[in-house]
Amino acid sequence: MIFFIVIAELGRFLLLHVFRVSKDKICVPRIRRIVGCVCATLIMCISFWGVVNARLVRVTPYDVTINKEARDENGQKMDSMKIVLVADLHLGYNIGVRQVQRIVNSINKQDADLVLIAGDIFDNEWEAVDQPEELEKILRGIKSKYGVYACYGNHDIQEQVLAGFTFGGQKEKTSSPEMDEFMEKAGITLLRDEGVLINDSIYIYGRRDAHRPGNGVTDRVSADEITKNMDKSKPIIILDHEPKELEELSSAGVDMDLCGHTHDGQMFPGNILVAMMWENSCGYLNVDGMHNIVTSGVGVFGPDMRVGTKAEICPITVNFK
Repeated sequence: MIFFIVIAELGRFLLLHVFRVSKDKICVPRIRRIVGCVCATLIMCISFWGVVNARLVRVTPYDVTINKEARDENGQKMDSMKIVLVADLHLGYNIGVRQVQRIVNSINKQDADLVLIAGDIFDNEWEAVDQPEELEKILRGIKSKYGVYACYGNHDIQEQVLAGFTFGGQKEKTSSPEMDEFMEKAGITLLRDEGVLINDSIYIYGRRDAHRPGNGVTDRVSADEITKNMDKSKPIIILDHEPKELEELSSAGVDMDLCGHTHDGQMFPGNILVAMMWENSCGYLNVDGMHNIVTSGVGVFGPDMRVGTKAEICPITVNFK
């Protein structure tokens, strides 16, 4: 509404003061009614499209090369691995069983070796999650050769939400026990500043959120501390909700950093604004040899719509050399 009202007022200003159109021709009730009807129609049509667009799960593929060797479960050299990156489900008020089923169907079409979820699985309030048992069952159906791993984001804490804004809550920002239990029942391995070694060959490390590390933790593990005891001759893949500390991670020897959080602004002109706030607000960026991929996510926060952005999953073909 604000966007179209500003455009209409700007048009009126230009006609009056730049093109010198007579005020008697445009500042009359009939013209105002026409302009008002046009604005209202455009607002309704684009809002309707935004709601529909938010439910369409697109596939955005990437192809990267890590100049390191990797091996499969039999100890044989791997030429490549397919990782599916997902983020920002925001299970709760807007995202439920139907959308999660669409997401899982899209993931399973990719024949993934590994599925990684980069935070904001929940939308703050556990009470907003409808049919959790059914959601667990659907998420357990994700097909992935080496499993499903996730990190928490800034919304994976128990906090009340009103009109898209959080308020109140505990002094210590923590996830609820129900959230943690849900993850376990859904077959998703949660990584909280901890990592796993796939096939004794590939490191997967999940970071705590930069602003809300949760569970009484005030400072998360630094980039240098993450890789301090790792064998850097092996591929190192980081799962981090917010695309922060890219230079630090690259300097620490990380090969690929996978993120979400930004929603690519979710609604135009939000995508323009977030591009000014983040080094990589959405898409691919090479940071001194480290691959950084930020997905716009599959869910929504606040308004149940996407305008000028897309809900997506990102299959990433990782080539090893």
